[in-house]
Amino acid sequence: MVRPVERSGHQHSVKLRNGGIVEPNPKAVYTKEFREEAVKLVIADGLGVSEAACQLSISMKTLANWVRAAKDGKLEDVGQHQRPLTEVEAEPGRVKRELAEVKMERDLLKKFATYFATESR
Repeated sequence: MVRPVERSGHQHSVKLRNGGIVEPNPKAVYTKEFREEAVKLVIADGLGVSEAACQLSISMKTLANWVRAAKDGKLEDVGQHQRPLTEVEAEPGRVKRELAEVKMERDLLKKFATYFATESR
């Protein structure tokens, strides 16, 4: 799927409460629906911009820009003038998402194995 590209300036890694670190991607790709849902977390659900950005693993500045655009009625215009990613440019993001999913599945399997090993005793 071709989606508009969001680029922002200098970004810093974000340390999560669980100890993990999120490295923002300056060439991250966000769909219109993702932007709308992110803004909804802040405006409708009352979540703070920093909390919502952390949960979504996006830059706080990016989310704040979206919220400001939504309040001005211009969220639809965000990202329209960006060129779509080529297949080659999109590949690293797809591979990273796939790797994260596989790691999560691996960790769940480890937990299940530990649980069942202790239950069978």
